[in-house]
Amino acid sequence: MLETGTKAPDFTLQETNGKPITLSDYRGKNVVLYFYPKDMTPGCTTEACDFRDQNSRFEEVNTVVLGISTDPIERHQKFAVKHELPFTLLSDPNHEVAETYGSWQLKNMFGKKSMGIVRSTFVMDREGTIRKVWPKVKVAGHVDDVFQFVKQNLV
Repeated sequence: MLETGTKAPDFTLQETNGKPITLSDYRGKNVVLYFYPKDMTPGCTTEACDFRDQNSRFEEVNTVVLGISTDPIERHQKFAVKHELPFTLLSDPNHEVAETYGSWQLKNMFGKKSMGIVRSTFVMDREGTIRKVWPKVKVAGHVDDVFQFVKQNLV
């Protein structure tokens, strides 16, 4: 997993409308990049809705939220519409970006081992340097923790 103080690796992925989005396009803004396992699942829905509910506060402190999973664009579109998500979801179908960031790991669910996205969050400053990493996120209270970090350290 990438560590604080390192430059965030640049990437380009498609967002829900099929438009390519490049991380470096957000230079000049703080970026919250969160990796999540799957659209429409309980934990991922809670996390996305928590970011939705706090999105205006993030915007007030010059911060953009980007969510990444391996789900296809069509599933992201349904997820975003259903939950009225005001931020960008990016599709990483070959998990290349998740691997680069160290969020693609061996998981053990009820004794079944498989590779997948481990819920994790990275906060980058305006210059694209990683300032904070949450490597194994517990959803409850996480978005509040992320916002407080940004407000206290990047404003």
